[in-house]
Amino acid sequence: MSLHVIVGAGPVGSATAHHLAERGEQVRLVTRRGTGPADPAIERIAADAADTDRLTTLTDGAVALYNCANPAYHRWATDWPPLADALLTTAGRTGAVLATVGCLYGYGPVDAPMTEDTPLAATGTKGRVRNRMWTEALAAHRAGRVRTTEVRGSDYLGAEGNSLLPLVLPKVLAGRRVLLPVNWDAPHTWTYVGDVVRTLVAAAADERAWGHAWHVPSPAPTSVRELAVRAAELADAPPPKLTRLPYPLLWLGGLTDPFARELRETAHQFARPFVMDSTRATAVLGITPTPLHEALTDTVRTLTATHGTPTRAGAAR
Repeated sequence: MSLHVIVGAGPVGSATAHHLAERGEQVRLVTRRGTGPADPAIERIAADAADTDRLTTLTDGAVALYNCANPAYHRWATDWPPLADALLTTAGRTGAVLATVGCLYGYGPVDAPMTEDTPLAATGTKGRVRNRMWTEALAAHRAGRVRTTEVRGSDYLGAEGNSLLPLVLPKVLAGRRVLLPVNWDAPHTWTYVGDVVRTLVAAAADERAWGHAWHVPSPAPTSVRELAVRAAELADAPPPKLTRLPYPLLWLGGLTDPFARELRETAHQFARPFVMDSTRATAVLGITPTPLHEALTDTVRTLTATHGTPTRAGAAR
């Protein structure tokens, strides 16, 4: 049994804690309020992970430190730098492998499928924040001060998160019209939370993964429309009613809504094809993606439990 320390109890952090606990590992989950799964095999600690000395104490003796934190969307530029610095310093002090859950924002707008070799060319604030985190961690790794790796997924299935999808599927399942600045028919990669966890844990334990970023193995791209249609069928909901909202309206909405304002930076991800190549992680780490039907079924189940699903008659009212 080895000690694993996880920072953040969102969908990925909680699922990682469960995954490791089920393997019989010692799991310590760190959040500001000590939240997380109520599992006797998971030690929940209330602490500020940006407090380097406190995090170092909690990580002492751990084989891995997992960065599964997710600050509020509009506070990335403020909250990520001190937290990332504390995680990196702690990994250097304790020798724990720093395994970070990343995203695709750092690539910025792209015209071809993204690979791990795609340039980190983001010009937006959130993308630059994530790029700085990885660049500094990689420099420390190459200097021999830490061992680190990062796994990057596209928009999540299996949980609600920071993307347009949580604005789509609950309304689809409720039989309501969806108006968003989305190209409903553009190919888009979706990543299942369970596959993020498996890739994260594998990368933390495999020396071949250290010093590299990895794309989480994900199913073949599927348009938002196709995803919505399949979700509605699974939930026995009416066919989706999807309308593309002009981008200027999203910009105007951002004047009063912080979340809408932050979506301006990532609107390109849903305006044209947004495809991630994840074959490298499958080839090296041996992880294959969960089939889309299985991932979407879990997503619908989660959304139904959270939001409820009306009958067809109720949805039509």
